[in-house]
Amino acid sequence: MKDTSHHDERFATMTFASVYPHYVTKIERKGRTKKELHQVIEWLTGFNEKELQELITNQATFDHFFQKAKLNPNAGKIKGVICGYRVEEITNPLTQQVRWLDKLVDELAKGKKMEKILRES
Repeated sequence: MKDTSHHDERFATMTFASVYPHYVTKIERKGRTKKELHQVIEWLTGFNEKELQELITNQATFDHFFQKAKLNPNAGKIKGVICGYRVEEITNPLTQQVRWLDKLVDELAKGKKMEKILRES
């Protein structure tokens, strides 16, 4: 497994609001919608539209963002490589959660079907 320790502190202090516009740009460029992005985020974190907007407005760090989240019990089924790291092998919980979100956004942008992204049986 590759060492992710250099990412751990950076993710803890990075704001969700600073990354969110990049998620929107990435998925819209590939023909997906903001509504679909929010569906994916809600599946992973439990945040509804209003809660998500509050976190963006309040400049919540990823640390705060994931502390408040009610992670989906199927989040552990998110597997694969994102930014050169296998998400299932990342040992730091926060870094893994951020990479789970990145992986879901990536799958959305790549055109995967929603039921596959949301790990439905």
